Amino acid sequence: MKVLFSDKAMSTRFDDRNLVGFAGLVPTMRLGLEAGLVDLGDELVCLPTDKGANAGSKIGSLVAGMVCGADSIDDMNLLRHGGMKKLFDRVYAPSTLGSFLRTFTYGHVSQLLVVAQRFLMNLVRLTKVIDVAGSSYAVVDVDDTIIETYGKKKQGERRNVHKGVRGLNVLLATLSTSGSSGVIVNQRLRNGAANSQKGAGSFVTSAIRTTKQIIGDDVPVVLRVDSGFTGTKVVHAAQRLGVDVSVTVRWFGPVVRAVAPIGEMGWQTVRVPNGVDTLNGKQIREYQVNEVDYTMFSSMKRKKGDPDPRVKGRLIVRRNLDPEQKTKKTQGQDPFCDGWRYYAFFTTVPKEVMDTITIDKLHRQRAFIEQVNADLKNSALAHLPSGKYAANFAWLILAAITYNLIRATGCLAGGELTQATTNTIRTKLIRLPARIATSARRLTIHLPEKWPWETEWQRFYHTIYPP
Repeated sequence: MKVLFSDKAMSTRFDDRNLVGFAGLVPTMRLGLEAGLVDLGDELVCLPTDKGANAGSKIGSLVAGMVCGADSIDDMNLLRHGGMKKLFDRVYAPSTLGSFLRTFTYGHVSQLLVVAQRFLMNLVRLTKVIDVAGSSYAVVDVDDTIIETYGKKKQGERRNVHKGVRGLNVLLATLSTSGSSGVIVNQRLRNGAANSQKGAGSFVTSAIRTTKQIIGDDVPVVLRVDSGFTGTKVVHAAQRLGVDVSVTVRWFGPVVRAVAPIGEMGWQTVRVPNGVDTLNGKQIREYQVNEVDYTMFSSMKRKKGDPDPRVKGRLIVRRNLDPEQKTKKTQGQDPFCDGWRYYAFFTTVPKEVMDTITIDKLHRQRAFIEQVNADLKNSALAHLPSGKYAANFAWLILAAITYNLIRATGCLAGGELTQATTNTIRTKLIRLPARIATSARRLTIHLPEKWPWETEWQRFYHTIYPP
C-alpha cells in the first residue's frame, strides 16, 4: 500500500468540530445507562466534599474512557475531542476525575463493589451475556496476578516472592458457561506480597453468592482454582454453599502415593489435535487420564469443636509422554514418572455426573481467566494510576465494570465477536471514526463506507436504538 500524495501536496489540520473517533461509544454507553451505571453510582456511592458530587456521572466518564482504551487518568482526554460534547453530557476533565478517585476510602470502595455487582446483574438480564441454556455446569474461575509498579510510592506495593516482581496483587473471579464467553463476578486489590490464599475464603464466598444471584439454582456451579488456592478455607467455603470444586494439586508425597498403585491399568487415551503441553509449551497429540478415590486434608489435625477438615472426592491424573523426562528429574516428581509428565487435580463432581475425560476437559479450560488477565493488562490495568490504595482499588472495580460492558457489547453484536477479546471488540465496534451532521432537528452519524464489520455494528446499534 502506498500513500497517494507527496509531502508537498498534503497538509493536515485539527479543525473539524463534527468529527469523533469513537462512534461505537454511543450505543455502548447507552447500554451502560440502561443497565443502571449512572443511577446506581448516584444512589450507592456517597463521597464527601464537592469532589464526590455527581458520582454516577463521574463513574460513567471513567468507564467511557476505559471503553475507549484509557489506561491512565490523563488518557480520559480521549473523550474531549471534536464533536463528543454533541453526543455526551458531563464529559469531565481528567483532573476532576483524578480528584474524584483520590477521595475514595475503603468504605467507598465497598459501595462501588455493590454498584459493580448490581450493574452486572442488570447486564445479564438485558443482554444474556451469561447464557445458562444448555449448560450442564457454570464455572467460577479464581486466579490472581501482579500489576507491576516501578517505584515505591504506591500504597500496598510489595515484592512478591513467588512471582519475583514488585507491584500490587489483583484477585479475580470469573463466571463462564459453555454457551457464553464469561464475565468478572468479583475483584479485589491486595498488597503485592500477598499469597494466593490470603482472604481467598471470603472472596470465593462472595463470588459464588453473586454467581447464584445471576444464574439461580437451576444450573450447578463448579469452583475451579489452581494449586496456589489449595487450602481448607477455599474448599470449605465452596462446600458450605453447595458448590463442587476442581482444584489443581501439587505433585507431592500424598498425591504420589495415591497414584502409584494405579500402575498401567485403566488409562484412557485422549487425542488432542494441535494440543500444547501446559508446562513446557510443546505440542502433544495425545495424553492419558485416570482417576482414583482421594481424601484432601486427611493429614490435618482436627481441633476440638471444629468440623472435620477432610473432603472426599476424586483425584484425576493426566500424563503425557515426554522424551526429555527420561534424562532429567522434574522438581517434585517421583522417579516412577520417568518417560511421563504427570499432572493431577482434585474434584468433588460425582462420577455419574461427569466421567474422567469430561471433568478433565472442564478443568483444563482455564485459558479463559488467563485471557481476562491479559485483556485487563492490555487496557485499563496496564498500570494502576494513583499512589493511593483505595483509588487504585476503585480503578480496578471500574476496569471490571468496563470489561463486562464490552463483553455485553460483543454479545449483542453477535457473530465472532461474542467470543472475541475486548481489544478486538474495541477495534471493530468502538474505535470507529464518524462525522456528525444535524438537519431538521435530527442528528445523523456518518460512518465509513464499506466498514468490514458493518453488519455486527448495525446489529448492536439497532438492538439499543430500535429502528
